[in-house]
Amino acid sequence: MPSTTASSTAHPRPGLPSRLRPHRVGVLIAVAGMVGGLVLWQLGLYNNPRVGSRYGAWLLIPLTVMCLASLGRRRGQPWALAVSIVALAGDIAMGSLLATVVVFTDIVYAAVIYGSTRVSRAVLPVSVAFTVAVTCALLAVFRTPETLLLGAFSAGITIAPAWTGVIIRDHRNAAAAERLRAEQTALLAEMDRVQAVTAERARMARELHDVVANHLSAIAIHSTAALSLGDGRPDKDGKGGGEDAEEQSRAATHTALGVIRENSVQGLAEMRRLIGLLRDASGDSDETPPTSPTLAGLDALLDRARAGAENTGLRFTLRDQREPGASLPAPVELAAYRVVQESVTNALKHSGGGTVTVNVDRVRIPGPLTVRVTSPLGDRGGDRAPRAPGSGSGLIGMRERAELLGGTLRAGPVDAPLGAKVWEVRAELPVEEGNPR
Repeated sequence: MPSTTASSTAHPRPGLPSRLRPHRVGVLIAVAGMVGGLVLWQLGLYNNPRVGSRYGAWLLIPLTVMCLASLGRRRGQPWALAVSIVALAGDIAMGSLLATVVVFTDIVYAAVIYGSTRVSRAVLPVSVAFTVAVTCALLAVFRTPETLLLGAFSAGITIAPAWTGVIIRDHRNAAAAERLRAEQTALLAEMDRVQAVTAERARMARELHDVVANHLSAIAIHSTAALSLGDGRPDKDGKGGGEDAEEQSRAATHTALGVIRENSVQGLAEMRRLIGLLRDASGDSDETPPTSPTLAGLDALLDRARAGAENTGLRFTLRDQREPGASLPAPVELAAYRVVQESVTNALKHSGGGTVTVNVDRVRIPGPLTVRVTSPLGDRGGDRAPRAPGSGSGLIGMRERAELLGGTLRAGPVDAPLGAKVWEVRAELPVEEGNPR
């Protein structure tokens, strides 16, 4: 017995498919129509009493067929409409019951609402054509004004429900389209929000890297140099370095610690201003926001690089070939400055001894601004490890800055004029004339 119960629970008896199962509203209409028709037949209330009294109970056949067709008013179109037309013709021929006609009008309405698009579009024109044809035929046969009432009756049971169905279906379609449009708008708004958040995160990452990484790299390089300095102890041959060597070591250590302190203070100040700007969402802070660096600050940038390049064999040269007094849009100047800053920082971390050359040029006006930074590709005495660790995000940030302005950036080894290999960073930044600084 338990096995039988479990089997029946796991495999329930299938019922009617959902497409064949009548809807609850259709069942209610069929039952109401059948009950109403039986009452009218019992009382002898026919639409055409002379003909209806002759047929009597035969009128229940079209009524029954019409009620059965009503069960498929939602899922059985257009077959329910076709069956109801045949039932209505038989009902009218036998004197007609009002309940049969009322159920027929509901089936016409349901054909427009729930039928396919093709059926829905065809019902109203066919109803108009049928009403006009019936009215004209009755006028031609009887030639009396009273026949116009029969035309109006035909319009009431065909055109009126069909037209009502068209109006309601159009409203439903419009409401569905508006809901879909609202969902699409909400989806697009969410996508825009995600893209805006992603873009803002990328911008913040670039700014944090550009503001702080240069100072932290100088700190790392000089702290490494300070740790590597001799302390005046005897060398391998047992000979001490002497007081001069000890004094030189102390001076070099003092210089390195001074550079470390300077870069630490500058990095902390810039970080503090940037964090304050991010936290102040209202923009009412009394603190002056950090000004964007421009190409006029390249000399100071290279001076700091020279101070950080002691004992590395690196030299820095600036070649600004722009026209004197030429102005550029603020976004272009900021991007060009950041490209030079990151390139110089990378040179301090990776380049061997030699000259780092910074070229800033604008060959033609109007035309793009070209920034080119070359640094030697020496092996630094066989030590291939960088002077300071890096994450590789600097090149990504430079490329993003150039692409945001519609420009390009290339970085990689190239051949120098004398045959040596150099590392070149080349950025071309479009300049739109008339942009505010």
